[in-house]
Amino acid sequence: MEVMGITGFLLLVFFLSAIRIVNEYERAVVFTLGRFAGVKGPGLFLVWPVIQTMVRVDLRVVTLDVPAQDVITRDNVPVKVNAVCYFRVMDPEKSVIKVANFLVATSQIAQTTLRSVLGESELDELLSHREKINAKLREIIDAQTDPWGVKVSLVEMKDVLLPESMQRAMAKQAEAERERRAKVIAAEGELQASEKLEAAAAQLSKTPSAIQLRYLQTLVEIASENNSTTIFPLPIDLLSMYFNKK
Repeated sequence: MEVMGITGFLLLVFFLSAIRIVNEYERAVVFTLGRFAGVKGPGLFLVWPVIQTMVRVDLRVVTLDVPAQDVITRDNVPVKVNAVCYFRVMDPEKSVIKVANFLVATSQIAQTTLRSVLGESELDELLSHREKINAKLREIIDAQTDPWGVKVSLVEMKDVLLPESMQRAMAKQAEAERERRAKVIAAEGELQASEKLEAAAAQLSKTPSAIQLRYLQTLVEIASENNSTTIFPLPIDLLSMYFNKK
């Protein structure tokens, strides 16, 4: 009886030690005597001690911060760029069997790809076409990690740090561009104003009385704005009307 009790207790301990629970967002890659035996989970299942082993794999999206990389662009401008990469495990079996550590491997691939792609781009393209470069980065990294059962969903460049000398040069260029636009707008305004004045002069020249009325209107406007006495020459055209009557 005593032996049977000990045996039953040992069997109970053995059975309880075989129980495994895997969360909804996890999967268990099980090996039997070193050979792949399948993927289990989520929920409760048995993994027999000594005979079987398991490796937990998280299926949630992983946010990978890619460290800043020193890059020389195609037009020989040194920049420092960091990025962020979002990926998740799609095939737990491959992520365990095909690569020793898919997190480290994905990080290294992201760093080397970032340097390679940005080295093929010019500075203007790097600053103004980020979406295009991000898409290219994602495509290349995803192709490299696909044999590991890892799917890269998004790659985004975060900061592009330029040398101080380049920042000053770009600031001067932007200021010069603003001045150029301001001068162009002022010149266009002068041209439009001159065209309007030309049209008004042509219209007034057709009716001399309109010119006289405009002259008198100007006198009234000036007199209302200034309290001092203002002397205006009397146009000969005004007197000619009276002399002609006589």
